[in-house]
Amino acid sequence: MSKLCPKCGGLMRPRKIDGKLYLVCTRCGYKVEADASEASGFKVSTRIDHKPGEKTLVLESGGEANLPVTREVTCPKCGWHEAYYWVIQTRAADEPPTRFFKCTKCGYTWREYA
Repeated sequence: MSKLCPKCGGLMRPRKIDGKLYLVCTRCGYKVEADASEASGFKVSTRIDHKPGEKTLVLESGGEANLPVTREVTCPKCGWHEAYYWVIQTRAADEPPTRFFKCTKCGYTWREYA
């Protein structure tokens, strides 16, 4: 069961503060102490565990060989027309993903928002 903020309409999430359970607005920060009925069913946790498939891939130097290459972009630094590319969802799920490029000549990295 979720509760909406009386000030802005944002979603109220449970949070422990100084040992007490509060409902805190995710938008404006408004908080109210939760009573027993509101607290039931909630588990407050600050640890997030990720499965191996959910982790972000970090490439070491030279790891670009596994990335696809495109010739449809121009490096803003050196003007070369070939770059490695990858796509990551950096914003909300209802927005398009961010495309990253790395020039195959000078190594400059830039991003493109769709």
